Amino acid sequence: MKIIDPKDVSVAEFHGLMLGAIAPRPIAFASTMDQEGLVNLSPFSFFNAFGSNPPLLIFSPARRVRNNTTKHSLENVKEVPEVVINIVSYSMVQQMSLSSTEYPKGVNEFVKAGFSEMPSQIVKPPRVKESPAAFECRVRDIISFGKEGGAANLVICEILLAHFKDELFDDQGKIDPHKLDAVARMGGNWYCHAQGQALFEVEKPVKNIGIGVDQIPEPIRFSMVLTGNDLGKLGNVPQLPLKEDIEEFGNRDEIREMKVRFQNDKEGLVIHLHQYAQELLHEGKTMDAWKALLQTTLEMG
Repeated sequence: MKIIDPKDVSVAEFHGLMLGAIAPRPIAFASTMDQEGLVNLSPFSFFNAFGSNPPLLIFSPARRVRNNTTKHSLENVKEVPEVVINIVSYSMVQQMSLSSTEYPKGVNEFVKAGFSEMPSQIVKPPRVKESPAAFECRVRDIISFGKEGGAANLVICEILLAHFKDELFDDQGKIDPHKLDAVARMGGNWYCHAQGQALFEVEKPVKNIGIGVDQIPEPIRFSMVLTGNDLGKLGNVPQLPLKEDIEEFGNRDEIREMKVRFQNDKEGLVIHLHQYAQELLHEGKTMDAWKALLQTTLEMG
C-alpha cells in the first residue's frame, strides 16, 4: 500500500488523488439565483443525500484549489437561500459539462449550455426541464471549513418538493435505474455511465440475519474457486438447507455426472462443485449454490 499524509503533498495533488479514488460520485446540478434575480447553473460532485426525515441533501461548492476563489453558486445561496438540485442523465452530460465553464458572474449557464428553464413551484431558482428528476430545496445552513484553496463549504438543503418524470417509474412505482440513465463523476476527465453491465443488484441484508462468512464451513470458506463476493452471498442466508434437500439436489443429472466422473478424484470433485456453485450464485440461486457446495461435505465425509 502507498501511504500518503495529506500534509506531505500539495493540496492540488491530494485533491486529484481523493477524486480519483472516491468514485463514482453523484452530481448535484444546482440552479441558484442572486438577490438581483440572476440565475446560475453549475454541477458539483461533492454531493449526496444525508437523511429522509427531514429529507436532506448536501453539496459543497468548495473554494477553487487553483486560485482560492469562491463559486457563484455559493455566493448566490448566501444571498437567496434556495436551490434546485437537478439530476444529470447521460443524454445531458455534455451540456452539463459545458455549464461548468467559469463564465463571468451574471452569465446564465442555462442559455450557454442550451438547457430550458422551468419555473419552480416553491423556490425562486428555476429547474432544468431536461433533467429526469429535480428537488426544490431550502438552504438550512452553510458550514465553511476554511478560507484556503480547496476548503469545503457544506450547503445543507432541505427538500421541499420533488419532481420526477413519469417515464422513470417501473410497474411497482419505483424508480428504474435503467430509465434514470444517470451519470457520475470519476477522477480527472472521467465519468461513469450507470447503464448496461454497470448496473447490478445486491440483496440488502435487512429481511433476515445472515449466518455470516465466519459460519461457512472451512472447506468452502477457503475455496480455491469462490471469491469474496461469492462468500458474501453465501453468508447472507439465514440458515443452511436441510440435509434431505441437499441429498435431493444431489440427484440432479449434472451432480451425479460429476460424482461419477470424479469418483477417484476427490479434489477434482470439490473444484467442479465449487465452480458449479459459483455459476448458480451468478444466476442469483444462492440456496441451490449451498446445496451444491454441501455435496462436497457429504462426499468428504
